[in-house]
Amino acid sequence: QVQLVESGGDLVQPGGSLRLSCAASGSIFRINVMNWYRQAPGKQRELVAKITGGGSTDYADSVKGRFTISRDNDKNTVYLQMNSLKPEDTAVYYCNIEYQRHYGGYLQSSWGQGTQVTVSS
Repeated sequence: QVQLVESGGDLVQPGGSLRLSCAASGSIFRINVMNWYRQAPGKQRELVAKITGGGSTDYADSVKGRFTISRDNDKNTVYLQMNSLKPEDTAVYYCNIEYQRHYGGYLQSSWGQGTQVTVSS
């Protein structure tokens, strides 16, 4: 079993910053892609940012220039630094990883439980 524990969600004013963390533990040989998704009330879950094992990143257009994704492979942890937050960033943020349990194993996916980010004055 693999567990993902997220932290860092909070209530913040527009223009503020937050840093989300997601630590993976359990039967993991290697983590390939690490992702952050979000889901706002009444909307579909959307991909916010992703980072590959080699460090390549990609972002949703709505967060480019404001959010930065990073990872610490020694700690199996992914971060999302969120700056210049807007009310429309309000959502539950989920981390997701694609990983292998052992060498040569097939890719599996795991999700965190979500952390609430609320941007409001």
